[in-house]
Amino acid sequence: MMFAVAMTFIDQTIVAIAAPDIVRELGLSASGMQWVVNAYLLALAAFFALGGRLADLYGPRRMVVIGTLVFVVSSVLCGCVPKGGAAQGWLIAFRATQGFGAALLFPAALAVVVAVFPPDRRGRALALFFGLSGALTAIGPLLGGWLTGWTWRAVFWVNVPVAVVALVLTALARIADRRRPGTLDIRGAVLIAVGMGLSVLGFQQAWSWGWDSAATWVCIAGGLAVLGVFVAYEGRVRHPLIDLRVFKDRAFTVDSAVLFFSMLAFVPLFFFASVYAQVCLSASPNQAALFLLYFFAGFAIASQWGGRILDKQGARPALKIGTVLGCVGFALWAGELTDLSMHDQWPYAALAGAGIGFILAPASTDAVNRSIGASYGEVTGITQTVRNFAASVGLAVLGTVLTHVTHTNVVNTLEDRGLPPNVAHDVARDITESITGNGDSSPPTGTGPAATTMRDAMGAVRMDFAEANQWVFYGMAIALGIGFLCALRHPGGRAVTADTPEEAGAFTDRPDQRAGA
Repeated sequence: MMFAVAMTFIDQTIVAIAAPDIVRELGLSASGMQWVVNAYLLALAAFFALGGRLADLYGPRRMVVIGTLVFVVSSVLCGCVPKGGAAQGWLIAFRATQGFGAALLFPAALAVVVAVFPPDRRGRALALFFGLSGALTAIGPLLGGWLTGWTWRAVFWVNVPVAVVALVLTALARIADRRRPGTLDIRGAVLIAVGMGLSVLGFQQAWSWGWDSAATWVCIAGGLAVLGVFVAYEGRVRHPLIDLRVFKDRAFTVDSAVLFFSMLAFVPLFFFASVYAQVCLSASPNQAALFLLYFFAGFAIASQWGGRILDKQGARPALKIGTVLGCVGFALWAGELTDLSMHDQWPYAALAGAGIGFILAPASTDAVNRSIGASYGEVTGITQTVRNFAASVGLAVLGTVLTHVTHTNVVNTLEDRGLPPNVAHDVARDITESITGNGDSSPPTGTGPAATTMRDAMGAVRMDFAEANQWVFYGMAIALGIGFLCALRHPGGRAVTADTPEEAGAFTDRPDQRAGA
């Protein structure tokens, strides 16, 4: 199961390193490239709860196989994207189906792990499972940097051998397909998918449409309203997609909140730091991957430490330490971005990584252990939906902030160099739309005043982009700061895993839940 989920975590980060090469070859816009990254995360979030429920109804082994096949076929098609006008739509569509495959695969794999380990070993198994997920996320940028040196298409094709091995191991493991009685909540699945999709669309397109656009706020408000309808509907249906009574456990609610605010920073970091390194530091894909390695050095060390704290004292101390370190690390890192030196930034990158490392495995493991009596697929579906929806929102919101501040900074730079305001705005918008490319690779050509001014201003524009990234990293620090306030509400203590809902002491009044134990 760990081998099966390897693909889903690597793909959360591997594409970010290849982004400039993809943009250059296919001619994507900056917002289009953000959608290529976000389509995967959004589909993963929107359909994760559905994947968990399908694993309950039809058996986890079957859903692992189906999810793996959907994922690997979509990966191959992403790597085969044709050049031309259809490229952007093609890539976004199959990135979304990749996310759908991952949403079928991951909750089923986790349900298998929970089911096969006895209660006294389940905590350690889950800690290893979630700890591995963070390590695999770290592999993404490094693998992406190496593969991009050959061709960026290989970042998708690398999933093929991994999928083959995963399917072979799944067959050899002879996993039993345990099913729970019940029905599939189609309406709930549609409501959560529409609600998440609309809200993220509004945040993502705010740069193009404008914050004063009715379309922006219709999408954001409409999406949140649909999610509100989803919550109300799930409380009335006999077999809900998500049993929301799990949030009556304060520890579970706090774990989920801390995960939400930490994931606002964690996954988006790979995209923004990779683009920053390649634009502002003129780094190659391999160098950009090594830039992120500082972050993961701190992450790896803290993950092990956080796991030990969880075993001895529960999740609360690890969450408090992690959110404080993450907040301070991202804030200090933001202050160093305008120095344009990779060497000067590594201590703060490592500190930010340590903060996230203290959070992810303890919060995820504690959340699952706190509510294990509900339904394996159902409960893990909740925590992972929270994580991936937060990553999508973070990428959308911070991406909008980045493009808006970059545009404003570049306009000021060009006007200071004598360009008329209307020309400066047009040129600045073109520059902002191409921010995912390498700052040194395509200087403006031509003999007109705008092109000449731009060639002379490339150094200043690079600094403008670095200053815009400061806003993004400060936003990540604020998210971790809010996470700390949430961690203070955690009741503390160690979660007690149980084999039955009755032992877990939670939500045991439904016959279908008792049968599922």
